[in-house]
Amino acid sequence: MMGSRARIVSLLLAFLFARAAERIAAAAPAGSRHLTKDERWMNQRLDHFSPTDHRQFKQRYFEFLDYHRAPGGPVFLRICGESACDGIPNDYLAVLAKKFGAAVVTPEHRYYGKSSPFKQLTTENLRFLSSKQALFDLAVFRQYYQESLNARYNRSGFDNPWFVIGISYSGALSAWFRLKFPHLTCGSLASSGVVLAVYNYTDFDKQVGESAGPECKAVLQEITKLVDEQLRLDSHSVKALFGAQTLKNDGDFLFFLADATAITFQYGNPDALCPQLIKAKKNKKNLVEAYAQFVKDFYIKKMETPPSSYDREYLKQTTPDDSGSRLWWFQVCSEVAYFQVAPKNDSVRSARINTKYHLDLCRNVFGEGVYPDVFMTNLYYGGTGITASKIVFTNGSQDPWRHASKQKSSKDMPSYLMKCRNCGHGTDLRGCPQWPFRTEGDSSNCSSPAAVNTVRQRIAKHIDLWLSQCNKPSVGYGSLPLWLYSGPGNRRLVVVPLGKIGKRFGCPGVSLCREILRT
Repeated sequence: MMGSRARIVSLLLAFLFARAAERIAAAAPAGSRHLTKDERWMNQRLDHFSPTDHRQFKQRYFEFLDYHRAPGGPVFLRICGESACDGIPNDYLAVLAKKFGAAVVTPEHRYYGKSSPFKQLTTENLRFLSSKQALFDLAVFRQYYQESLNARYNRSGFDNPWFVIGISYSGALSAWFRLKFPHLTCGSLASSGVVLAVYNYTDFDKQVGESAGPECKAVLQEITKLVDEQLRLDSHSVKALFGAQTLKNDGDFLFFLADATAITFQYGNPDALCPQLIKAKKNKKNLVEAYAQFVKDFYIKKMETPPSSYDREYLKQTTPDDSGSRLWWFQVCSEVAYFQVAPKNDSVRSARINTKYHLDLCRNVFGEGVYPDVFMTNLYYGGTGITASKIVFTNGSQDPWRHASKQKSSKDMPSYLMKCRNCGHGTDLRGCPQWPFRTEGDSSNCSSPAAVNTVRQRIAKHIDLWLSQCNKPSVGYGSLPLWLYSGPGNRRLVVVPLGKIGKRFGCPGVSLCREILRT
């Protein structure tokens, strides 16, 4: 009799598991770049640090609930960083949301996209643009959205388990959010999270050279030398060759060329650049013309990067078409620096891209007094010595930004480096290459898919563990209320850890056990 009951329970669990899997699979928007682009709005406070300024602005956000195991499933807060946010990307976060039955919400960063408090982006009006204000935006949004979930499910005082995720600057915000608001999130993923503000960021250019490899690096250095010489002889002609004749300032032009190279490696596209330059060198072709062809075809056309976004005269405009460039430069010039200056020796970029170039740009675009106090930024957040817990840091081996991230593990803050020749910025979520977009962060084109997938498995384990440790024992994500029967009419309610349930029923993890047994 007991064997028969066991078989029935086993079949029932198998049925429930299959039904859950079918529902999750059916929800996936196959091939779509975004999980959703449906805009939602909330009122956000302009100045979180003033007791007398109660002005508000409209902040745009997005929500995706197709995978949410309502009402108690986790909420993944994906931070949108230094650009307009037009929806929730369908990258590897979608895979994680399916796995954990999570809702995904994304608020747009203040000032960027449609979330600007002001129509005129004057330096005076930009004084409320900072990472500190943005962190409080996230905290207010988190509470606002939790209350909206409670209202939706006709309950009060309930707190879903939250997990925060970001890439690059938003990866830093993710880590800083856990640091400053540990009671509002179970943990954070800081993908390529640049938590260290750097004044003279020479390691950026050094990494570009390492990622290029000795042969390609030597060709790039030769091109830099040739361009420097031609600029002195006939600056208009060499700029026109690159389709960048509108850049009147030579420093802006040289920074544009340096970025074209750096971003190629940053986003996992070394084969778009190095093979053709090495071939041109071996065939004794004009190297400047070969590089100019790459810049025009790949960086300007394919990556849709207008040279005007590097023009300080354009950056001075207070109502530009591309407001993101002016806004990010303000954050660079007022808070984090990341001045990508040429090292004293063996640089890939021109030596004319130095500290003076960056400070002159900041002064020219935003006026006197705008200066990045990186000492105070690192004092406030801790830099790579950040003292927090339950933050996982990830970086790609070829990414020039990884030297501003936390690359050494410490207690409760693991750090993983994905090593492959096209592992760059945000590889764990974006796959390879990181540009163009890859649905669900497809890793099949990484030179070592195993390196990426191993880190992804570790990320999932950390999320699983930290969600299970997050809530109160009575309603925790890692536990489940069950009725126990000891005879007819005799039952009692107990809270059983899902780990024990997994051992009893053979569930492979907290998230799967919860899905099977919740019905």
